[in-house]
Amino acid sequence: MAHFSTPDAPRFSVEVYQNEYLPEGGREVNAIITVTSSGGGAAEGPPIPAPAAAPEAYDGVPGVYDGVPGAYDGGGVPGGASARAAVVIMVDCSGSMDYPPTKMRHAREATAAAIDTVRDGVAFSVVAGTHKAVEVFPGNGRLAIADPLTRAQAKDALRSLSPGGGTAIGTWLLLADLLLGSADATIRHGILLTDGRNEHEEPQRLRAVLDACAGRFTCDARGVGTDWEVEEVTGIASALLGTADIVADPAGLSADFTRMMEAAMGKEIADVSLRLWTPKGAEVAYVKQVAPTVEDLTARRVEAGPRAGDYPTGSWGDESRDYHLCVRVPAAEVGQEMLAARISLVQPPPDGVGSPPSPLAQGLVRAVWTADLAVSTAMNPQVAHYTGQAELAQVIQQGMNARKSGDAEQATAKLGRAVQLATASGNEDTAKLLAKVVDVLDVAAGTVRLKAKVAEADEMTLETRSTKTVRVKK
Repeated sequence: MAHFSTPDAPRFSVEVYQNEYLPEGGREVNAIITVTSSGGGAAEGPPIPAPAAAPEAYDGVPGVYDGVPGAYDGGGVPGGASARAAVVIMVDCSGSMDYPPTKMRHAREATAAAIDTVRDGVAFSVVAGTHKAVEVFPGNGRLAIADPLTRAQAKDALRSLSPGGGTAIGTWLLLADLLLGSADATIRHGILLTDGRNEHEEPQRLRAVLDACAGRFTCDARGVGTDWEVEEVTGIASALLGTADIVADPAGLSADFTRMMEAAMGKEIADVSLRLWTPKGAEVAYVKQVAPTVEDLTARRVEAGPRAGDYPTGSWGDESRDYHLCVRVPAAEVGQEMLAARISLVQPPPDGVGSPPSPLAQGLVRAVWTADLAVSTAMNPQVAHYTGQAELAQVIQQGMNARKSGDAEQATAKLGRAVQLATASGNEDTAKLLAKVVDVLDVAAGTVRLKAKVAEADEMTLETRSTKTVRVKK
């Protein structure tokens, strides 16, 4: 394990957990990589320049963005000031936010709570989202710098938030991208709240927007109530390396928004990638984040030189995450050993293309061939735990999909297996959510019976939180 640090930046460490022993002719190497970031300073570091070009442009109408390309007027932050971090809060103001009327009130209160949590010196903006995106504060394509005055002004501007219109989430994200890109900020983050389906935008349009925004900013997404689509909200968070959750009761929005903004304010370093080098003849089977949530990063690889590729991890504060790496190496004879993979945490250089990335930490994955079957067939506890957690997330989704399609037999089998896995791994939160969807008859055997009636909020909560994992007990 190696550490690297820079002044006022978090200190990263990498720990590798694996059984390095393979039987003669064995090829598959599995390892859990624990990455920990701690000790970030509060001083402003060199900014990472924001991308110069946006996928769409501001249409020239002050405060309004309708997704139609036009001439963007520049924007930025007042007086040429720079901010270390920038955040845009996107609030659903579609017509459905009026049902019940208290929902919009709770959304205003939650946004005010988030604004109160923005640190002094952070650039921020509030956007109202319907079938178009409207700047609520500060307006004119700009971001405000947080201080007591601007926070008070922003909260006062929230009185203009009122329900009416449709839902086109991609348009909200495009305006957020333009606003965040106008600030010379290292940390760029969005918070998005919706209460309904993305009905005024084709799915492929939202997918294209997410592809365009990926890597430009991170975003947490929340669904309030039960009239939104789980796949849409979780898809936004997944694409933009954020978190997703349900707030079934609008009265809980303020507490959730405060937690989200506190987490965003805790980020100290952005655009960190997991760089994986493998030897000649090896192939990467998959790279997955497995804690705190399951997220398959395999398809997000960006080539980074001979036999090396980068996998995005987003922004970091004081936190720890686990990744599951599976590599297939060339088969070898007993007694031979090799370096199966080298994992590094890297950050783009401040001056952009042309300079080598900044190394933050690294770890090594080994392969050793042995004739001792007892040694080579033993599964590392961390690998075993997270293999089960990944399966748990998968069988919950399969079971809930089967339940929706009317396949009771498949749903019962998959959700029964989920109960087994959740209980065996100590994932008590998921076990409690499953118990709201099935009656558990035999935990050890995974014998369950589908409940005849399930509250929609309970069903959506299980689906939304199905990828949340528990850490292995070391």
